[in-house]
Amino acid sequence: MMRWLPRPPHDKAAGSLTWRELLRAAFAATLLVTACTPESGSVAGVTPASRGLTTGSQSLVVFAAASLTDAFEDLGRGFEAENQGVVVTFNFAGSQALRTQIEEGAAADVFASASLKEIEVLAEEGMLVGVARTFATNLLTIVVPLDNPADIESPLDLARPGVKLVLAAEQVPAGGYARQSIERLAGVYGASFSEAVRENVVSSEDNVKQIVAKVQLGEADAGIVYVTDALAAASLITIAIPPEQNVVAEYPIAVLAQATNGHVAESFVEYLLSPDGLDTLERWGFRPPL
Repeated sequence: MMRWLPRPPHDKAAGSLTWRELLRAAFAATLLVTACTPESGSVAGVTPASRGLTTGSQSLVVFAAASLTDAFEDLGRGFEAENQGVVVTFNFAGSQALRTQIEEGAAADVFASASLKEIEVLAEEGMLVGVARTFATNLLTIVVPLDNPADIESPLDLARPGVKLVLAAEQVPAGGYARQSIERLAGVYGASFSEAVRENVVSSEDNVKQIVAKVQLGEADAGIVYVTDALAAASLITIAIPPEQNVVAEYPIAVLAQATNGHVAESFVEYLLSPDGLDTLERWGFRPPL
């Protein structure tokens, strides 16, 4: 059964447009330009696809960061419904692991990363078609079990002796972001804070979904994940990280040069950036690009 989450609140002054309305306007303008200029946006022989593919059975393989799991599964159902005969298969994992798989020749058509770094590496290696586009951003939050056995009430409590903290591994985007945030918090709480927090790390996971699972199972007192992961895990309590000490994760997407069906791959990216795609991302708690 499809699970719909409540829309996050917006700070909207009277008479102003939401970020989604602005992106919708930009998307509409892009479509107008494309319609008036048939060759506009064509890269390496790939022509931007129109919505509603009707060319028979086709497959699409999307490699996506683990934090995109719920939103992209939702997007995949919508894309398949609009494009009869297209079957979307997802491979969710840490962005760094996905990039390595792509470099080693794994069959994939589209890559959506939780880090600009992974996309930039592939671009330098000539493994992308055209230019990657940032489609969303995310923030970090602390998650604890419902019974909160360690009585964690603020980021400062992560440094308390005996607290069991789980992070993503340092090479995983979420793990790198978490450690950046911890260093920023040390600027508020003192230099000893970051060292104390590092001593409390009992496990470094391959992706954020594994962090959520360990906290849910009571194997950790706390974890640092993306806000979207916390929204998807109703069984956890969230503790905010102040904006000044938080880290913004940017999510880029690109069609891969090895794509077996560039037309379908481009169509998926367009769907992601369409009003329907933006609605889905917003429902799952993702924020607009910077």
